[in-house]
Amino acid sequence: MPPMRIAILGAGAWGTALALGLAERHAVMLWGRDTAAMQTLERERENRAYLPGFPFPPQLQVSDDLQAAVPHLATSAPAATADGAAATGLLIVATSVAGLRPLCARLQALRSAGTLLPNIVWLCKGFEEGSSLLPHQVVREMLGPSIPAGVLSGPSFAQEVARGLPCALTIASEDAALCQQVVAAIHSPAVRIYSTDDVAGVEVGGAVKNILAIATGVIDGMGFGANARAALITRGLAEITRLGVALGGRSETFMGLTGIGDLLLTCTGDLSRNRRVGLGLAQGKPLSTIVDELGHVAEGVRCARAVRALAQSKGIDMPITAAVAGVLFDGDSAAAMVSRLLARDPRTEAR
Repeated sequence: MPPMRIAILGAGAWGTALALGLAERHAVMLWGRDTAAMQTLERERENRAYLPGFPFPPQLQVSDDLQAAVPHLATSAPAATADGAAATGLLIVATSVAGLRPLCARLQALRSAGTLLPNIVWLCKGFEEGSSLLPHQVVREMLGPSIPAGVLSGPSFAQEVARGLPCALTIASEDAALCQQVVAAIHSPAVRIYSTDDVAGVEVGGAVKNILAIATGVIDGMGFGANARAALITRGLAEITRLGVALGGRSETFMGLTGIGDLLLTCTGDLSRNRRVGLGLAQGKPLSTIVDELGHVAEGVRCARAVRALAQSKGIDMPITAAVAGVLFDGDSAAAMVSRLLARDPRTEAR
């Protein structure tokens, strides 16, 4: 396979982990918007703020200059294979959902100035606050329909990816060629890549599971046991499926890696930031204190308000999501959240 030129925009834990793995086989540039932070990464050759303990390989390039990172994909002297075939470029956005629109605005400005944007793949999971848009809707609104675009998602902790431990992910795009390119770039003995065209389904699964992980953390933190956890995860999957189908996803997507797979990992894994939010809420800690202690973005917090509003506007029953939003934003206690869920009327089990 020819080596590719890859620009990863966003130097958090997940962007850094992906850059570390891909730099072994491709020409990778890791970009971040904070000049001082990127200078520190270059000097220390390690991301001690977000992914400590994983030294950068010598070939991994680091930059705070977006005008250098994006043209890196289409340089006049591309990496080449032994037979002279030029590398192809891949643009991977590793910001949070909140950072997606501002970054797309900067990319559009570069494109207007003549810079080629060959494609865009994003890693972020959630709904945009204020608009309740999914990432693919934000990208299309900002960059238009002509650029091949897709989302890479699935059950994956950055620390485990950086350690080279096995995982499986899904690339979702309506552009079959882009799916093939991502599979070719990322698929390896440690990372198995599947593909689908169900972009909305993959994004809904990746977004709502973070809210349910907060709920699971509350259940675990209050000592309700494995039975309660299993019930919550199962009923949470029903909520994901209801919303996902309503937004154009396919029900079978939620039985796969980006549905039940990502849900199980985020709800039960000790590395889950969203689960840790729930554990903190169960201890009675204020949300601001929990977020400060994490030091990282927990997307479920931002996502809960948007998903609750979206479900209400569409008449979709999402009681767990509503209960989590009540604790996060309405002053409800963790105990009140659990009591509200347990007090619901019996009903038939249906999605």
